[in-house]
Amino acid sequence: MSTDILFRLAETIRARRSESAEKSYTRQLLLAGPERCAKKLGEEAVETVIAGVSQSDEALRAEAADLLYHLLVLLEARGVALEDVLAVLQSRTVQSGLAEKASRNSS
Repeated sequence: MSTDILFRLAETIRARRSESAEKSYTRQLLLAGPERCAKKLGEEAVETVIAGVSQSDEALRAEAADLLYHLLVLLEARGVALEDVLAVLQSRTVQSGLAEKASRNSS
């Protein structure tokens, strides 16, 4: 398995912009705007945390998948490309996490 699934999902989410809101939950979220998408992402983040500390691995996997989906919806709502997010992650791999975090705090 690779990140291809994330790119395919991002493409599907992008395509849902042109579908009927009556048939597409994704379209409903996108129509509601970034604020609604961000709120839903936050709800999924909390559910992922709860699954991470007190539920089964299966529940954590399911919640993590929901979290990734809702992150991609928010990115689409804001017009931020997944490729750009991955480029930021890639740039952070050239130094330790502590050094990278310290550099963000100084700017």
